[in-house]
Amino acid sequence: MAITYMSKEGYDKLLKEIAHLESVERPRIINAISEARDKGDLSENAEYDSAKEAQGLLEAKISQLKATLLNVRIIDESLISTDSVQILSKVTIRNTKTNQQMTYTLVSEAEANLREGKMSIGTPIAKALIGKKKGEVVPVTTPSGIIEFEIVDLGI
Repeated sequence: MAITYMSKEGYDKLLKEIAHLESVERPRIINAISEARDKGDLSENAEYDSAKEAQGLLEAKISQLKATLLNVRIIDESLISTDSVQILSKVTIRNTKTNQQMTYTLVSEAEANLREGKMSIGTPIAKALIGKKKGEVVPVTTPSGIIEFEIVDLGI
């Protein structure tokens, strides 16, 4: 499995999610299985089948998150340079055609959440921005064509 670079905040969030799944969701599903089992014939019990399926999905998710944890490297944010765009950079870009500005923090796939302004380092925009400096205009190839973004601001 590949190494996943994360911020301390992202690592802590992952730990909390695993703890929640194990201490809240797992007991809830076990309870649902128990209640369904008490209703009798399991061969035609849709509630039981549904609860068992939910249990399987939950356990798979827990395993996947724990596997991610094994390969996490926490990035020391104090060592991040603001000279050029890199992982954990907070970058404000402007679409040169529409003049629309957006601010994103570039994070690992595991931390990505656009609603929180966290863009995965694996996206075409992030890949194009890596290594670029404030003021540069960066062409990004998208399914709808090439879009140019100007790096307006860069920080942590």
